[in-house]
Amino acid sequence: MIIKTASRIGEVKEYYFSRKLREIAEMNAKGDDVINLGIGSPDLHPDDEVIEVLNTSSKLSQSAQYQSYKGIISLRVAFAKWYQKWYDVELNPETEILPLLGSKEGIMHLSMAFLEPGDEVLVPNPGYPTYKAAAQLAGAKVLEYPLSETNNWLPDLDFLKMFSLRRVKMMWINYPHMPTGAPMDLERLKELVDFAKAENILLCHDNPYSFILNDQPTSIFNIKGARDVAVELNSLSKSHNMAGFRVGVLTGGKDYIDAVMRFKTNMDSGMYLPIQKAAIAALGLDANWYENLNSIYKKRRKKIWEIFDYLDCTYSEESVGLFVWAKIPDTYEHAEILAEKILQECKVFMTPGSVFGANGERYLRISLTSPVSTFEKALGRMKNKLT
Repeated sequence: MIIKTASRIGEVKEYYFSRKLREIAEMNAKGDDVINLGIGSPDLHPDDEVIEVLNTSSKLSQSAQYQSYKGIISLRVAFAKWYQKWYDVELNPETEILPLLGSKEGIMHLSMAFLEPGDEVLVPNPGYPTYKAAAQLAGAKVLEYPLSETNNWLPDLDFLKMFSLRRVKMMWINYPHMPTGAPMDLERLKELVDFAKAENILLCHDNPYSFILNDQPTSIFNIKGARDVAVELNSLSKSHNMAGFRVGVLTGGKDYIDAVMRFKTNMDSGMYLPIQKAAIAALGLDANWYENLNSIYKKRRKKIWEIFDYLDCTYSEESVGLFVWAKIPDTYEHAEILAEKILQECKVFMTPGSVFGANGERYLRISLTSPVSTFEKALGRMKNKLT
């Protein structure tokens, strides 16, 4: 007999990339040598100074001890200085900054701190699947709001206002947008803040891609009064090549931070001290770090464009972030068919857009996190194998 699982996980499936990585590993075990272009895990190293600080700090006598749930004060000050320098946003390191074990945990912590059965959550379609999963695990009802290429992948607030929103407690936004790479200007961001105020909705901005191929990093707190109704997640995973370090941060008004702390302190512990010190070093890097990183990504993006040109897909050269999002030709019913064809015939994996919602069914996504030589190899396979 198998013990019945809790009802809260009834609608939550295993994360797509967890399943796909297992499938790719099985193919590789058979000798297929699959080229994985689908997952946004940076292949480049953190700055040498970051690694040096990590190594040095690991030798400290107190490095393996439990750490504060809210992070050491020097890390919170470093985040505050980083926000001031790059976003022109002032944050109080004592009350408005909460370091996280990766921003993904922040999505869950926010959901558990603010949602309960009967609440509703606005989630983008297409969008990061974890928003939906976290809401479901918290017992809330998910309302997907549509994003489309015709509207530059931005929320249509006029459409949303046509419906009753009295049960909506939270809305997830994410710009630069994943998976589409759509940017958002301050005017549209202000409209969202005004909408959240009018409807009494907590606006949660997930902001990990603002430094990738984006000339003007923007925070939701660039909007006056946003702190009353919004919080923002950020991360060093993509901006500093530190995905495995698991360094994220939640920023916002004291009441919101305190509410999340009440949940977090019962669910996990503080971050490993050497990682906190390494994060401080990363946050102190100058403009050369971001410029060098983006110069590499620009070269890679051109190669991805070549791949999509060969596949007769269309894309926006104005998109930013860590991925290229492209619409498949009309000869294919949906992107999963083309993605599976490429995987089986060419041993190249790229992500079908349906992973991110029904509005992504006619799109493919390729990550920038492979060397130019890998993209050239993948394109060569397609030219040789694809029928």
